[in-house]
Amino acid sequence: MLHSTYATNGMVVAPHHLAAEAGLDVLREGGNAIEAMVAAAAAIAVVYPFMNSIGGDGFWIIAPPDGDPVAIDACGAAAQAATADFYRDHGHAAIPARGPHAALTAAGTISGWQAALEISAQQGGKLPLSRLLAEAIGHARNGVGVTDGQQRNTAERLPEMDGVPGFADTFLIDGEVPQPGDLFKQPRLAATLERLAEAGLDDFYRGDIAKAIGDDLAAMGSPVARSDLESHSATLKQPLSLEISAGTLFNMPPPTQGLASLLILGAFDRLDCAEADGFAFVHLLVEATKQAFGVRDGHITDPAYMAEDPMSFLTDPVVKSLAAAVNPVQASAWRRGADKGDTVWLGAIDRDGMAVSFIQSVYWEFGSGVVLPQTGITWQNRGASFALEPGARNELKPGRKPFHTLNPALARLNDGRVMSYGTMGGEGQPQTQAAVFARHVRFGQGLQTAISAPRWLLGRTWGDDSNNLKIEPRFADGVIEALRAAGHDLVEVEPFSDLMGHAGALARGPDGVIEGGFDPRSDGRAAGF
Repeated sequence: MLHSTYATNGMVVAPHHLAAEAGLDVLREGGNAIEAMVAAAAAIAVVYPFMNSIGGDGFWIIAPPDGDPVAIDACGAAAQAATADFYRDHGHAAIPARGPHAALTAAGTISGWQAALEISAQQGGKLPLSRLLAEAIGHARNGVGVTDGQQRNTAERLPEMDGVPGFADTFLIDGEVPQPGDLFKQPRLAATLERLAEAGLDDFYRGDIAKAIGDDLAAMGSPVARSDLESHSATLKQPLSLEISAGTLFNMPPPTQGLASLLILGAFDRLDCAEADGFAFVHLLVEATKQAFGVRDGHITDPAYMAEDPMSFLTDPVVKSLAAAVNPVQASAWRRGADKGDTVWLGAIDRDGMAVSFIQSVYWEFGSGVVLPQTGITWQNRGASFALEPGARNELKPGRKPFHTLNPALARLNDGRVMSYGTMGGEGQPQTQAAVFARHVRFGQGLQTAISAPRWLLGRTWGDDSNNLKIEPRFADGVIEALRAAGHDLVEVEPFSDLMGHAGALARGPDGVIEGGFDPRSDGRAAGF
């Protein structure tokens, strides 16, 4: 049985242990939580390449020791050439999921690192960028051991990557799927990170790296041009927030599904549940999820295209109405599609109490699959979530931001704790957040116990058109049977299934003690000192 990790000087949690250790090393050298997160984010883009890349998007919530939390939206918009006519002219009835035409949005995550480091400097951060990227550069140049997850995902996705530029040259070793323990090197990516360390992160958008990216994407036939990179920048935003009985929750505003995460916990806070992990716990959270997703699916898109203020859904009457719509003993009907997603969530808290919740993604495993020859960057396929149909909620338009499942979470609790938590897993993100938060905060489970405990996922998943409730079989006797009797369409999956995401969480108390937990479904670690 795994137990929570405790420390007082700082802690980083990540779904790959080398990323957590990269952040921990920065904390040991006197860096703050933001600097540690940049180091961890750069490292995980190298060591977990099927889950994320510097060619993807990112979102941050940063809570300084004093002052209000701030959110960073580092989401790239659709290219100016990415129009419905472009896809129709190329014979596409829908946006493809793989290949150059799936690479249709700018990559925003590097701009998020840059914006975060500007905040870090205001908070006294002093470590140079070259130091923060050093471990990522070393891992890319010298190589890392292939994980079971990388082997499995490469083998499973290889048939989809036939003819996708750069994929085989990058992710296969001597033409074969790498096996666990094989040495995996990315020398072109190492050189790119070195260039960024020397020239600054803005080089990704307006320098030599930007020129190389633009030239490669143009040669491959992607609609993304260098001018799309030049026009991109991260934006600072006020996080969405919701008061519940335990404290204040924070999450990302649109175009992310952060609103849904808050609504699930807000509705559950108003429902009667006596204990964690029994029938009522799972049933009520699943039913609250259905209510929250109904709001999300009806309203959330690029905020420039929204008529409603998302905070208008976080009022007491709305949250109460969602809770009131939950039948405490019977499952409601559920018929809708779902989103895929492969992502990494990471958290950091430093000795001064600054807390960071961060998420970085290429959308599907390996994103578009396109790897740019000059830079070794894997480009995301987040724009594949756009629709070509006129009037669709997420209709493709040049310069429009795609809907994002990404939503890093943070909470300030009434007992003085600050909590950073999140997960990968596409549509499962708000569901796992709710389970972990409720277990820990409402029912007092340790963070590691709350994360390791069995989970569920409502909706469709990778390559599966069903809309049922996937559930791990490790619940107490009678729970799954009771859920089925209540009308839930259940499918049991294997224990510790990757479908349930790779979660993590940190919580720092007013005495300075930090508790951390990582997901045993991942290759991660909670690393503190």
